[in-house]
Amino acid sequence: MDPHPEPVDPRPEPDDPRAQSVDRPRVILASASPARLRTLRDAGLQPEVIVSGVDEDAVRAATVPELVARLAELKTEAVSRLVGQPSRPTVIIGCDSLLELDGAGHGKPSDEADAVRRWRRMSGRSGVLHTGHHVILRRGDRTTTSAAVAATTVQFAELDQAEIDAYVATGEPLNVAGAFTIDGLGGAFVTRIEGDHHNVVGISLPLLRRMLAELGISWTGLWP
Repeated sequence: MDPHPEPVDPRPEPDDPRAQSVDRPRVILASASPARLRTLRDAGLQPEVIVSGVDEDAVRAATVPELVARLAELKTEAVSRLVGQPSRPTVIIGCDSLLELDGAGHGKPSDEADAVRRWRRMSGRSGVLHTGHHVILRRGDRTTTSAAVAATTVQFAELDQAEIDAYVATGEPLNVAGAFTIDGLGGAFVTRIEGDHHNVVGISLPLLRRMLAELGISWTGLWP
């Protein structure tokens, strides 16, 4: 027997499927939004969902872009604390969206009456959908971050009162920032956008890819 055997590297070879599962970062979405989760899954990512519990109504900022950026940051930081010490590289993604109209940011309507009022103001006009993105990468004791805001201009169709009432009655506008969707029933009421379609849904995939690259994470490396 060789008294000085060569040490055995316990790590699997790169082509071994076990290596892929070990090396691929854990991805966490710090949001309860079904649309964001669906968008990431459709793009090939399989994130876990951990809701931050941040009190969004208590946060203030001077501008709408600053507010969504701050909210996204608070969400990721809260979830990062919940995660504790990660056993492997962990990516935490937080987002927050608001529709800017007449200089004010609008999230989810408080009730049906509020949604109707919103749509009376939005009808035939354009607004800007801002989404703050914040990414935390944790590798052992090291933490790095990336933050950015995407903005998409949305042109709304002119709706009559019957259409507004019918749309609000579906309940969809009550569950989304800006009281509309582009990928659901509200899509028929959006005539044009300037910017990223995914940003209107709630998360900009091209922007997120660039942010991850800044942190040294390959987008395709997150695919199964």
